Amino acid sequence: MSVGPEVIDIVIGITVLEALALLAYHRKTGKGVAGSQFMVNLLAGLSLMLALRLAVGGAAWAWVAASLMLAGAFHGLDLWRRWQR
Repeated sequence: MSVGPEVIDIVIGITVLEALALLAYHRKTGKGVAGSQFMVNLLAGLSLMLALRLAVGGAAWAWVAASLMLAGAFHGLDLWRRWQR
């Protein structure tokens, strides 16, 4: 059984909904995780999922590579920010 693009789309959608829920909860209650603490990490993961989605969907290699480079940039930024603390 292979994973189709639709399954990846669902995972991306659930991840975006999770992020919105976390942001809303923090904004309403002041509790939980602030967006500034997880957003860069989330964007790195979403970029990886986008690269997978593009690859499974048959996109040109340049788009897959660009998504992977974006994921690497977000990951590097996340590590740099955590190292500063």
